[in-house]
Amino acid sequence: MKTNNALHKSLFVFALLYLGYVISYIDRAAISLALSHIGEDFHLGAGELGVVLSAFYLGYAVMQIPGGWLADRFGAKWVVVVSIALWSVFTLMTGLAWSLASLLVIRFLFGLGEGSYPSAAVKGVAELYTRADRPKMTSLLISSNYTGSFAAPLIITPLLVWLGWRDVFLAIGVAGILFALGFAWLVKRPEAYGNYQSHVASGSAGKVDAKVLLRMPLLWKIVLVWFSLGLVNKGLDAWMPMYLLTARGLDLKTVGMLVPLPFITASIASAMGGWLMTRYFDGREKLLMTASCALTGLFLYGMYQSQSTTEVITYQAIVYFFKSFVFATAFALPTKILAQRLVGTGIGMVNFGGQVAGFVSPMVIGFLVAHYGTYESAFLFLLCATVAATLISLSISDRKVLAVQQANMHEA
Repeated sequence: MKTNNALHKSLFVFALLYLGYVISYIDRAAISLALSHIGEDFHLGAGELGVVLSAFYLGYAVMQIPGGWLADRFGAKWVVVVSIALWSVFTLMTGLAWSLASLLVIRFLFGLGEGSYPSAAVKGVAELYTRADRPKMTSLLISSNYTGSFAAPLIITPLLVWLGWRDVFLAIGVAGILFALGFAWLVKRPEAYGNYQSHVASGSAGKVDAKVLLRMPLLWKIVLVWFSLGLVNKGLDAWMPMYLLTARGLDLKTVGMLVPLPFITASIASAMGGWLMTRYFDGREKLLMTASCALTGLFLYGMYQSQSTTEVITYQAIVYFFKSFVFATAFALPTKILAQRLVGTGIGMVNFGGQVAGFVSPMVIGFLVAHYGTYESAFLFLLCATVAATLISLSISDRKVLAVQQANMHEA
């Protein structure tokens, strides 16, 4: 049992990890909100802007598994600090871009810098909490994604109007660097927080055997489910501001007020997803994932058929609610079934699937819109992705989930 002092310390570090995730999503979302301004300044069409959006996700995807391995090998703290510092530097440099080529390189490097954070942050949770507590704390942590996505338009849109897009990136980049320095100073070694289990104590002598995970079909199925739903997640995140501005004819201030609304439902669902999984779907995680994938597709179709902006936002909010249960389960389940020494790498693999989708989806949508001149083909592309996610989740075996968990029960 943790002492009250250790519990308070754990919650403090958890809050910093949560805040770091929020900052990462504010920094990431800024480009989508500034997209129309960037397109005007650099004279870019929808296809080229889609490539700009995807450049970040290419770098981000590349660092998912290496970042998780580094966190497993050396601990979460310094991987988190370096990641925050690097992405903040390249956020700042986005405001200094002078051409399409420079923008692509900077956004790719920004993705590389931020790519280590998700798996390192979840690894940090595994260092702070017992196996029983990790799923609910992990899902609570990743709900910060949607808190950041909700906050981003409220913060970035007024700044865009006031400062212009270049100065916005300079300002939030400096803020991130200061946060990285604060994290490095305030957070101590994981042994100080109560539930940390050293690698030596668990008999692994610090070795992180990634091959075990690469040979695990169950984990690859979770990766593929989140890749498929990630196409929806990243496609809507990247293009909804532009869709509302161009296809629905709204102004920037109105978009800034409407875009955050679906992230409220997403934050609620992802925060409660790990608790729901362990409380009502223990041993039946497949049912939760499959039903949530199917319902995501159903309400995405409603969004596609919507006649008014109000209907679009309402259906989008419901889409984000159900896809966030998949998001929470995909991240919480590995923390439940894997040993602590493998959590970072396992989460890196899952998020690799989501971020490859982040590279693919904005670019594909950009080219579809550029080719057909409407967003109908983009919605059909996303609907196909939900069908794939539903079918893959159906193939997951509850028996295999239990077998993997039991095989790792001897390790913390």
